[in-house]
Amino acid sequence: MQENDVPLCVDLDGTLVHTDLLYESTLALLRRNPLYLLLLPVWLLRGKAHLKREIARRVTLDVAHLPYDTRVLAWLHGMHARRCVLCSASDVVLAEAVAAHVGGFERVLGSDGERNLAGARKAEALVALYGERGFDYVGNATPDLAVWSHARETIVANASRALLRRLGGRRTIARVFESRGGFVRAALRALRPHQWSKNLLVFVAAIAAHRILDPLAWRATVLAFVAFCLCASGAYVLNDLVDLDADRRHPRKRARPFAAGRLPIAAGLVAAPVLTFAAFAVALLLPPRFALVLLVYAATTLAYSLLLKRIVVVDVLVLAALYTLRIVAGAVAIPVEASGWFLSFALCLFLSLAMLKRYAEAHHVAADGHAAIAGRGYRAADLAWIGRSGMAAALVCLVVLAFYIDSTKSAALYRHPHWLWLLLPLLAGWLARVWALARRGRMHDDPVVFALTDVPSLAVLGGFAATVALAV
Repeated sequence: MQENDVPLCVDLDGTLVHTDLLYESTLALLRRNPLYLLLLPVWLLRGKAHLKREIARRVTLDVAHLPYDTRVLAWLHGMHARRCVLCSASDVVLAEAVAAHVGGFERVLGSDGERNLAGARKAEALVALYGERGFDYVGNATPDLAVWSHARETIVANASRALLRRLGGRRTIARVFESRGGFVRAALRALRPHQWSKNLLVFVAAIAAHRILDPLAWRATVLAFVAFCLCASGAYVLNDLVDLDADRRHPRKRARPFAAGRLPIAAGLVAAPVLTFAAFAVALLLPPRFALVLLVYAATTLAYSLLLKRIVVVDVLVLAALYTLRIVAGAVAIPVEASGWFLSFALCLFLSLAMLKRYAEAHHVAADGHAAIAGRGYRAADLAWIGRSGMAAALVCLVVLAFYIDSTKSAALYRHPHWLWLLLPLLAGWLARVWALARRGRMHDDPVVFALTDVPSLAVLGGFAATVALAV
């Protein structure tokens, strides 16, 4: 039998795409209505195939933006004369959608609501169609061992080293598409440690109260910082899972670990609650009110990820509130009373920065010729009013800062409060600069990342520190 007469059967999950369509479709279902979570165990009682069918009946996946393995895809497209079959444990409805997008498959096999087409059942189906040794098979995981044992040739894609060793001792491997690896690096990236710099805001209360050198205050603030880093990382993981479709359509965010398929969705579903529980375990070492503030932060973040980030204006107000909550948490952890003027200043400043973030995103969208920001309620046409609103918030924050400097609160805290007036031109100049850069399309869509890598911004931060030192 010539090679072109032997069908090439290709697995889908983990082989053709760097993801699992069961998890993809489940997330899509829960994004549609979280209450479906109550039905998943009921469907599973009737078997995994039934679960997959019930989910597939209710969702439509964006198969055009799935994280395909471009090496496997190019190899398949190069086999013009070869009969190719897509053979997946995913529901056949989803598999057919992928096959229609990719093209080149003469047949699609998948779970049908009664039979879960994985492992031995997949092997039985292929042997029944093409006979013993009558097909070649491309797979990636341990259940595929049952299929390879009946195949003519073994082709492996994205398999672990342990599976390759196990398989190599049993039969000859015709071709290997090496796994991309880098799981640890991808996991660390998913936690977004560079974003932990935002949690340094919990130190603001201790600095403002001149208690940063107090050992007890220092210990409490460090614990608060750790708790917020854990909670924030859990929220980032959850947000990435919720935002999979939008991230895959974004020119930069599509490289995120879950969107690119470098981390399995199952790992994210475990990591998000574990990180959150760890954060509250740390919070138990602090005053009870801190745990309450952390709970408000976690609940607000969850609401933002699931709903609020899609509501125009509400999303930026929530972002500003989340930043300000970090300052409140730092004050509660010590504990010390936070100035109302200072919190008002912080809220207005962060509102301006949140508007700056949306302005930069809208500007990039407009430059790419798109009409709207994926996963958000903003359009490219909103640029003008977003800019005006953000600059208005910046002006208000400067006015509130002036009231704080002139208040009895600052007079009681600083021996030379008149030096604090230097903060106004420093902050005004910085805000004017970042907004000017945004209008020119040179602003990163995360202002915090920009500030941490921008030399003039770091110089302004140093000026702030020097000014406060003079005032003390």
